[in-house]
Amino acid sequence: MTDGTAHDRAPGAAAWRSGKGHRDENFPVASFLIHPRHRGVILAFYNFVRTADDIADHATLQPEQKLALLERLEAGLLGANGDDPVAGRLRGALAERSLSPKHAQDLIAAFKLDVTKLRYRDWDDLIGYCSLSAMPVGRFVCDVHGESRAVWPANDALCAALQIINHLQDCKEDYKSLDRVYVPQDALAASGVTVEALAADKASPALLACLHKLAERTERLLSESDGFAVAIKDRRLALEVAVINTLAHRLTRILMARDPLSERVHLSMGAVAGLTLLGVLRGAARRLGRRPSLAPQKPRGA
Repeated sequence: MTDGTAHDRAPGAAAWRSGKGHRDENFPVASFLIHPRHRGVILAFYNFVRTADDIADHATLQPEQKLALLERLEAGLLGANGDDPVAGRLRGALAERSLSPKHAQDLIAAFKLDVTKLRYRDWDDLIGYCSLSAMPVGRFVCDVHGESRAVWPANDALCAALQIINHLQDCKEDYKSLDRVYVPQDALAASGVTVEALAADKASPALLACLHKLAERTERLLSESDGFAVAIKDRRLALEVAVINTLAHRLTRILMARDPLSERVHLSMGAVAGLTLLGVLRGAARRLGRRPSLAPQKPRGA
């Protein structure tokens, strides 16, 4: 029995989904390369995260509504309510595999930041955000596969780079639609431009130089993950990581050369297919050689 409060009448989290699914993402999510026994829990995690992300990015919800919905999702994940099936499904999937909800909780914390924090001071501030918004995704997938935490530093470099690639691709839309700017403020200031420049039809030479420098730094960060695939024990996961690394390197090079305000900076379906095959072949070839050691260091992209 409900008491008729606004909370009880509020639509569930699924009502705020954008319609975007795992096949619409920039990078593979539980693709055919992942063993079927792992896809269910990964997709349950993805659907929970996608729902929370769509809430944080929703154009009409007020900040306090977004935060309340995110808190309700987290409570459902922890078993405190049964309001949202997407939270219940992930809770059940985690319990079946004896996995912690910590990675999903970190992502909820990141989406709360998306609601409350619209600017990032510098690169380190942005990497701090990525430690909640991106790194836990890869860590979760590694945990699902029983991988050692020794691979986490390489995972963190890859996931942070993927996140920053998305930020650079969408810098104009994020600013115009959400007043959200992930381009570090010190980088803009050093180039002599303000955030308003992100709304232009075409990047100014100064802004373009700023964005290209950030893409170059992201490429260096991404290079810290180049040994990730060969350090992974699970062969199928290793090939998936090799594909993602290959796609990411191609995107950083596009971002180092093009204007994300006025030019296409996403991969076509044909390019994705070709690079996927290339990634699989490279990943398989590299696994025939010696596995590199992965030094436990925080990814900085310096």
